[in-house]
Amino acid sequence: MLSQKMKDALNKQILMEAQSSQAYLAMGSWSEIQPGLKGVTQFFYRHSDEERMHMLKLIHYVNERGGFAVIPALAQPVLTFVSLKKAFEQLYEHELKVSESINDLVEIALGEKDYATHNFLQWYVMEQMEEERLARDCNDKLELIGDDKSGLYLFDRDIMTMDKA
Repeated sequence: MLSQKMKDALNKQILMEAQSSQAYLAMGSWSEIQPGLKGVTQFFYRHSDEERMHMLKLIHYVNERGGFAVIPALAQPVLTFVSLKKAFEQLYEHELKVSESINDLVEIALGEKDYATHNFLQWYVMEQMEEERLARDCNDKLELIGDDKSGLYLFDRDIMTMDKA
């Protein structure tokens, strides 16, 4: 059985994962209307689906442990970006916030000696390490590319293989 504090914290994480999914979805929609970014568009849409699955995993866990997973209302995500570089910078900053939130959940679980939740959260800890690395790699590559159009072409092509490689 989950404590009220843990239920509240997990429901807060459900909101964060839902917001992540919406943010990636908005980035995908924006990139889809930019010329030549098919790979980036697929990347964002796929990550939107992945974040939704993270949310669903939390929902199932909360409900299975005797809680009630609350499906949150979502704020409008950012819809347009000055550049692809700015979109990926925002993505990285967001992933850092998600990691911090997951770490807070782990701290609560350990403090309450809720080892089942602690064990469940280890998947998220590892997932966030991958997400941060991927976002950092994308930002590093975009920094190297600068304003080089041929570099952007290669980035768009290669982003499909960068995904959690």
